[in-house]
Amino acid sequence: MPESYFFDEEVFPEKESEDKGSIYIEAVDKDTLKQERDITFINARDVLGVIYVSKSGNTKLKWRQLNNLMGKVTGEASTNSLVNLVEARVLSIDYLNELTKGPLAPAGSKSTESEGEEIAQDNPILSSPGAESD
Repeated sequence: MPESYFFDEEVFPEKESEDKGSIYIEAVDKDTLKQERDITFINARDVLGVIYVSKSGNTKLKWRQLNNLMGKVTGEASTNSLVNLVEARVLSIDYLNELTKGPLAPAGSKSTESEGEEIAQDNPILSSPGAESD
């Protein structure tokens, strides 16, 4: 990511792919800033959603805005993607531990579908992309 975009809360990367490895930003208003290889940097205002599919196809996530800064994530995430989300401070380790409890959490791997507002409300870190975090 170009250094000049790094701290701009309205700049997001997008990657289009016909099969796997894509990220798409849904926004009220967005403009293309720069193309670098297969990544397009966009300026997006009023982000409504984000759709992400990993290169392997093992992770397919959708984030939807619920209100102002809160959102809901649905989809399936590989173990590697969950680790990356914790490392990026998108999910807290406590929330991940709570999410992976129960009969659907096989040892060694995790694929989860998070549904409903309850999940988003229980995790204050699931906030709007570009929202200021602590």
